[in-house]
Amino acid sequence: MDANANGPLKRASVPGELTSWQVAVYITAYADPPALDHCLAGIRVQTYPIQHILIVDNSPTPPAIAPEHAADPRLRIWHHPENLGISGGLALAAQFATQAGVDFLWLFDQDSYPDPHCLHTLVTTYQTYTEQGNKVGIVAPTAVDGRTGEVVRAGRFLGDRFRGFPPPPGDTPYDCDVAITSGSLLRLATLEQVALPDSRLFIDGIDLDHGLRLRQAGYRNLVVPTAQMTHRFGQPITIQFCGQKKNLQLYSPLRHYYICRNHTYLELRHSQGFARLTCSMHRLRYLLVSSLYILLFDHQSTWQTKQQKIFACLLGTWHGWLGQLDSQWQNQPQ
Repeated sequence: MDANANGPLKRASVPGELTSWQVAVYITAYADPPALDHCLAGIRVQTYPIQHILIVDNSPTPPAIAPEHAADPRLRIWHHPENLGISGGLALAAQFATQAGVDFLWLFDQDSYPDPHCLHTLVTTYQTYTEQGNKVGIVAPTAVDGRTGEVVRAGRFLGDRFRGFPPPPGDTPYDCDVAITSGSLLRLATLEQVALPDSRLFIDGIDLDHGLRLRQAGYRNLVVPTAQMTHRFGQPITIQFCGQKKNLQLYSPLRHYYICRNHTYLELRHSQGFARLTCSMHRLRYLLVSSLYILLFDHQSTWQTKQQKIFACLLGTWHGWLGQLDSQWQNQPQ
């Protein structure tokens, strides 16, 4: 294997024995103490040892963490009421973990809960594949939406857009361009070749940007069916559309803005030639469909809030088209 690609392997003393890789956990938190406690509970019962648990909390006030978690000597909390987002917090955690000399950063947001053997399975998979000569950047669990029961699809870049694909049958780990950030185990040595995502992406598209750039640098990103994690997205609703049932996620105006801005920006950035035209068409279609869903099916929002959400989609798409990542949604940092 290329030692420069993944860093020098810490070989086990017994062939086939799992190497003692060191892991730091990073959690992005925001104004939901019960969710954060639930996530911490899943992390603290892992069967593979964890050296550090790092939390960047973007809430307006410091988090109230359950005493049993707060007493954990591995825990370190950074409170940033100005709201660094996922990407800004990730940069802080990666800097700390690198200086601490750990091998992996296990990424989470507070809405995820890993099964107890999840980390052990991910680390084992990483070691197996790297010992076979593979460059591996990210190893991710199979994430299931805890409220809808749907498997969260990994993604591929099709030349002009990102598209999720259903997991193949069986328990063999499979390749993707993009796995959701939460639950992903990142080999820190890859940062010597592939930088972390732009902090201006804030809360969306971090997985798209970083995963695809890792792939373009020759790394494999693997999803492991036997590593399990539940995850909660926005607010799911089930609708009937054209005779078929469909699960939709309800988001805030801020989230709609960043989804539209960042996806438009990243897909255009990675598209080449004629694909930039088809990419623009796909983004316009997404804008129209999203606006239609908000109008017809977002029954929990007032008419004024619906207008805000549609405006957020329009503005985000426009800013993404122009590449204006310095632009922010009007209500930040909330």
